[in-house]
Amino acid sequence: MVNAAVETFLLVLGVGFLAANLRILAGLVRYQLARRSAVLTWPGRRPQAYRVFLVLAVALSLIIVAKVVVTGRPVMSAFGELMMFAYYGVLVPASLRVRRGFYEHGLWMEGGYIPYTRIGGLAWREDTEIILVVVPRRRASVRRLIVPRDHYAEARRILRDKIAEHEIHYSGETLDLGGHDERRDV
Repeated sequence: MVNAAVETFLLVLGVGFLAANLRILAGLVRYQLARRSAVLTWPGRRPQAYRVFLVLAVALSLIIVAKVVVTGRPVMSAFGELMMFAYYGVLVPASLRVRRGFYEHGLWMEGGYIPYTRIGGLAWREDTEIILVVVPRRRASVRRLIVPRDHYAEARRILRDKIAEHEIHYSGETLDLGGHDERRDV
């Protein structure tokens, strides 16, 4: 009874990871198509938990080997573990090779690609890091792009040009990120 519940849980987990894997895979395909149109890019950052991801991948590979090779069970009995291994051990590391930044027709943000035509709002957050905050037109979510300081001026110029070319339909109003300094209004 407990074994069947665990197997069902791992199957459901595998389906969730399959969806996440397909999303990352679609992003990697999109990157392969877009990378030739790079205008200003830089390497993405590793997640803080990257080492944990790699440890999980190793542990999952050992579980898969034990489940399939040692016990002789069919490969599909390890579907959940395989999907988690693909996520942590293959696709997340591959997605880190995607260069963040400005492309001919859009931005590659920390959370994926967004075409310029889908940008509804922009704001810069200048603190310990320089972050471009982007609001997509038809979503309530906010995306961010950490811009290296040595690319900041060029990034601003590219955005001004895209706005001037009406590729970004921007009203000029910034987002309230809590960083407004009223002294700048004077």
